[in-house]
Amino acid sequence: MTADAGLATRWPTIVKQPAAVPPHLADYDATCAEFRWDDARRALNGLPGGGLNIAHEAVGRHAAGPLRDREALRFVRADGSTRSYSYAELDGRSARFAGVLRDLGVQPGDRVFSLLGRSPDLYVAVLGTLRYGSVFCPLFSAFGPEPVRQRLHLGGGRVLLTTRAYYRKKVAPVRDQLPALEHVLLVDGPAEPGTLDLAELMAAAEPETEIARTRPDDLALLHFTSGTTGTPKGAMHVHEAVVAHWATGLYALDLHPGDVYWCTADPGWVTGMSYGIIAPLVHGVTAVVDEEEMDADRWYSILAEQHVTVWYTAPTALRMLMRAGTERARAHDLSALRFVASVGEPLNPEVVVWGQEAWGLPVHDNWWQTETGGIMIANFVAADIRPGSMGRPIPGIEAALVARDDDGDPIVRDGAAVLVTDPELEGELALRPGWPSMFRGYLNEEERYRRCFVGGWYLTGDLARRDADGWFWFVGRGDDVIKSAGHLIGPFEVESSLMEHDAVAEAGAIGVPDPVAGQVVKAFVQLRRGVEPTDELRLDILGFARKRLGPAVAPREIAFAENLPKTRSGKILRRLLRARELGLPEGDLSTLEAPR
Repeated sequence: MTADAGLATRWPTIVKQPAAVPPHLADYDATCAEFRWDDARRALNGLPGGGLNIAHEAVGRHAAGPLRDREALRFVRADGSTRSYSYAELDGRSARFAGVLRDLGVQPGDRVFSLLGRSPDLYVAVLGTLRYGSVFCPLFSAFGPEPVRQRLHLGGGRVLLTTRAYYRKKVAPVRDQLPALEHVLLVDGPAEPGTLDLAELMAAAEPETEIARTRPDDLALLHFTSGTTGTPKGAMHVHEAVVAHWATGLYALDLHPGDVYWCTADPGWVTGMSYGIIAPLVHGVTAVVDEEEMDADRWYSILAEQHVTVWYTAPTALRMLMRAGTERARAHDLSALRFVASVGEPLNPEVVVWGQEAWGLPVHDNWWQTETGGIMIANFVAADIRPGSMGRPIPGIEAALVARDDDGDPIVRDGAAVLVTDPELEGELALRPGWPSMFRGYLNEEERYRRCFVGGWYLTGDLARRDADGWFWFVGRGDDVIKSAGHLIGPFEVESSLMEHDAVAEAGAIGVPDPVAGQVVKAFVQLRRGVEPTDELRLDILGFARKRLGPAVAPREIAFAENLPKTRSGKILRRLLRARELGLPEGDLSTLEAPR
């Protein structure tokens, strides 16, 4: 069968050649028919005597078995040298960090936050926190003071790991607004007033040898994600999520014993946690971690010199590499590389095909989000690729498209959601609840969580189409959330910070197309009465926003507006702002899509 004509592109299907390593998912239909989540649960050995703990499945069981001396984490320093931790060493250091938490009086269930880059201390803290039974919440290191304060406050953070520079710039100014924050641990001590030296604490602590006997539904991870209105949402994930991390590492990433795997995602986001730490360690492979930021030649050197076999990265990075040119790629020996996957935003068909040209390997797009906790839809290693498609659901996941009315609300009849069955039509991507990594709530927001489920389905907020053969194709976000370089940015958060500037009366934030990041934030600002719009003021507002929000969240561009379009209730019509920005007819907003 061929792709539905309405979804066909000028890009031909990439017919896959037989894989050098036999894939785990060789027969998609047969595996989906036979797969049961209980089988995946049995693939993990659980805690002796009962219970399920992510740290045990990722490290503890390997450290006690034949993989104890296997390289677990390989950190690439700025100068290209490496520092590795075996599974036994990682287990020992995480047990010592659990001892630090115990000595500080931290309790199971307390929230431990991090504001760090890709340092070894972060990875040890994640595993030590989970081992102890506390809850880990990573923060993106590029956040400014306000996003950091807001998330620490909402999450009730009791412990924070960070650096001296981050503490001084982003935490100390708001520390008095965080009464729950008792302990700030500096990874680059010595300590200063109000902080503790993590190295000293680690040296003094006796390892916590017992792994907390957590239950599958016990809270393990807290990931904040942005929304269009209100505060960031704290998506709660449990220890049972490790079952989905194992299954998706097997089927979507095709991890095999002996693989050297590299996930480039920042550990401050869910991808860096689920697939930069948990999934590779659960499979007992070696995970490469680059402590520096992206540079084309550096990345190619890492791929070549570290003999990376499986590479999981983002469309923004791939577009940057494509800009650097095919010849630059061919100057490096990438013969070890056998599988490349991408996530975070829609992957341009051009990039999929360019990968085949540059490396002899097409890029495999996949789809998931913070709330799903793991990969839900993917292009698989053994299957042909339809460039531009998200792929097909992984075994164990039932996906569908829910019909929406003219107001964008899901259509429900007799208690059941109405599904789109025509491959020519779009609908809201929906998943049947029940997979192990599904989020179990928004922290302290039960009603917000309940609204995500309608007529027997979890609604993702993304619009998609499905072709006649079951491949899904991303259309756009169903709300106003901005996706920039793989990061979700809530316009409300941007608008709220802009309105704290003395000159700003109101603000509206939207995402506008960008050839590398996919989207960047543009803000429309209505000034207070009597304030004149000038270039100097524009730069001042931009600087104010960058200081408050951090460069990853702040607007790249400010436009002054005499009036902002609103609904009768006063809500800013961001879709109308986008229509005007893109030169689309304001009376018909149906063509608005996220950049591909």
